[in-house]
Amino acid sequence: MAQYPNDTGNIDNPGNTQPSGFFLPDFCNVRMVFSVVIISELLAIVLTLSPLQSSENRWNDLSIISLFVQWVGLSSAAVLCLARPWLSRVSEVRAATTSYILLLLTTLFITEVAFWIGDFMPVSGPETKEWQHNLLLRNLGISAIVSAIVLRYFYIQHQWKQNVRAEAQSRLQALQSRIRPHFLFNSLNTIASLTQIDADQAEAAVENLADLFRNNLADASLHITLADELTLTKRYLEIEKLRLGSRLQLRWSIDELPGDASVPRLILQPLLENAIYHGIEPISAGGTIGIDGHVYGNDIYISISNPRPSRNDSEQRKGNQIAQDNVRQRLAAIYGDAGKLSVQEDDNDYIITLIMPFLRGTPLN
Repeated sequence: MAQYPNDTGNIDNPGNTQPSGFFLPDFCNVRMVFSVVIISELLAIVLTLSPLQSSENRWNDLSIISLFVQWVGLSSAAVLCLARPWLSRVSEVRAATTSYILLLLTTLFITEVAFWIGDFMPVSGPETKEWQHNLLLRNLGISAIVSAIVLRYFYIQHQWKQNVRAEAQSRLQALQSRIRPHFLFNSLNTIASLTQIDADQAEAAVENLADLFRNNLADASLHITLADELTLTKRYLEIEKLRLGSRLQLRWSIDELPGDASVPRLILQPLLENAIYHGIEPISAGGTIGIDGHVYGNDIYISISNPRPSRNDSEQRKGNQIAQDNVRQRLAAIYGDAGKLSVQEDDNDYIITLIMPFLRGTPLN
């Protein structure tokens, strides 16, 4: 099962120690090492093809250059992996400068080692030192350019991810701080009417409404367990059921859902609001909202279905899909391609399906 970082930058899998606020990726990670190998080989191919003069030994040149570039690439990754705990504790400018110097020194060291143990030197005698000097300058020049580009790319990518995360947090804060006025107004009216009929139900409705507001005002960065999210969802639906009565019927099929899974706070309520506002209220006889949950592989699927008003219904409402787009963007910001929201509809039903990875802890993108 996949594991994601928590709020402190650690993750449930102790093999990954990447601090979330550091711009350099974790070169101790197997996927990052594989990326280094691929990029190094692509660079070796470019260096082999760059000379204009034709050569009958291109494949031989490619093998030698590939071996050297792979040495430099993997050695550089190892050095940055070992230096990462210290680099992550200093300023970004100092970390970038130190990383740049380390990459150049690694290139210099590997070049010297390759020169002394290699059997492919084209010259000997007095010209050897000059050839060695030119080789060092050539390799250091290439390393200086490539290292600068790579470090700049990592920094820009880190800033982009930070901006995406901040934007996602802002969207989540906006969603959590906004309870639709008609829902609040209707809830208060329901509570006011219940105080004269059933004081116990009125008290329960007030407690449910207080819990909803408490969670809306909570820190947007916090995730909660799926069990807590479903409990909060049921409290919201209890308030709506007091208002709509028998017009609102609920069908739950969530026994397969793992209660300890971590999910974004208030990921279900906006979609259920839409289902009631567009699917139940416009129909004079009401209808049934279905909440179905399943686990397939390492993914959690939660579907919310509601009936669609027919042309004979007195009121048909057209939505602008702000809630759906907001939830879809939150899923993408938190889970990347693993978080999705899909819509299926026909003449009778409207179904929204949330797809999220089965995670524990707090995922960060």
